[in-house]
Amino acid sequence: MKLPFIQKLFKTRASPKNSLLGNTYSFFFGGTTSGKSVNERTAMQTTAVYACVRILAETVASLPLHLYRHTDNGKEKAIEHNLFYMLHDEPNNEMTSFVFRETLMSHLLLWGNAYAQIIRDGRGEVLSLYPLLPDRMTVDRTTSGELYYEYRKDEGSTILRRDEVLHIPGLGFDGLIGYSPIAMAKNAIGMALATEEYGAKFFANGANPGGVLEHPGVVKDPTKIRESWNAVYQGSDNAHRIAVLEEGMKFQSIGIPPEQAQFLETRKFQTEEICRIFRVPPHLVANLDKATFSNIEHQSISFIDNTIMPWVTRIEQSMKRALLSDKDKRNYSIKFNLNGRLRGDAGSRAQFYQIMRQNGVMSANDIRELEEMNMISSAMGGDKYLVNGNFVDMSKAGIWTEKYEEG
Repeated sequence: MKLPFIQKLFKTRASPKNSLLGNTYSFFFGGTTSGKSVNERTAMQTTAVYACVRILAETVASLPLHLYRHTDNGKEKAIEHNLFYMLHDEPNNEMTSFVFRETLMSHLLLWGNAYAQIIRDGRGEVLSLYPLLPDRMTVDRTTSGELYYEYRKDEGSTILRRDEVLHIPGLGFDGLIGYSPIAMAKNAIGMALATEEYGAKFFANGANPGGVLEHPGVVKDPTKIRESWNAVYQGSDNAHRIAVLEEGMKFQSIGIPPEQAQFLETRKFQTEEICRIFRVPPHLVANLDKATFSNIEHQSISFIDNTIMPWVTRIEQSMKRALLSDKDKRNYSIKFNLNGRLRGDAGSRAQFYQIMRQNGVMSANDIRELEEMNMISSAMGGDKYLVNGNFVDMSKAGIWTEKYEEG
């Protein structure tokens, strides 16, 4: 017998409201406290959002993606498997692997979910993968609790089974649907949109120079003077023009520069806020206020460890679950290669390789593979693991001194 709380929990999991556009999640989107309407497409009009999405999508798409077979000695590339070429080169006959993964990653960052339709043959082997728009997808359960996907087309909709969809969910609360980062941080993005609009209007409508015209006498028609002034000096196109004053008139500036109004500081702070949302170092979006030559390299490595690594792990596991059969899951794995991104500068790599080589941890070919160099044949010793000749077993340490003393 289930307790009332457990019954409610299972009822929630089977609810038809678990959709990206359903009533459950719709309250996250729309208006903000800044008065700007924020959604996935308007958010991309903010330079910081566009930069963060582009950086993350292109970084993940540029990483080599391989299918590996588990062996007694570790793993090796499963080049003969049909999924290897599909994931590494062309998932379908319309796009490259880079474009495919870039599209999925941008969907993840904007909508919190990425979907791709899996085309299979009669034996269940994967033939191709096609990305699907997240804002047209609804995830639901049948009365028996089986997941299915409803994809809305321009005319009608299509029901897809669980084995026909590659679904990569982002951060969510029920383990099925990810929440859009744009929706969860709509107030911060809305403020960035508002400051950009304010800045555009400020420079489009501001009189330059701006202030008060003082006349020593009585002005019969002040409107005419104001219009004449604005006609010559208003707008950014007329900025910094030399003003000519007649009849003893004086100009007193009372305009508030953007710096004094903390306008630029507000825009910088909103850029940092958006970088915080996507966990992107500010220097990658050209915000170099706090960047130095000594810390940018470490920030870039931290970016791979703390930002890219969780994303690629999420994608790897989702692909393995959806694309590999139950039998292949035991023998194969899908992995991104991040070694190239973590190598650091040439001096640091050389010191690392030297230590690993001298201690027998890496062979010459292991190092050359990381450096994307051609392999050395086994006959030339490319696969040998060597150690320093001075290394001896600890149990044999000091034997030569004892023999010397005995002799």
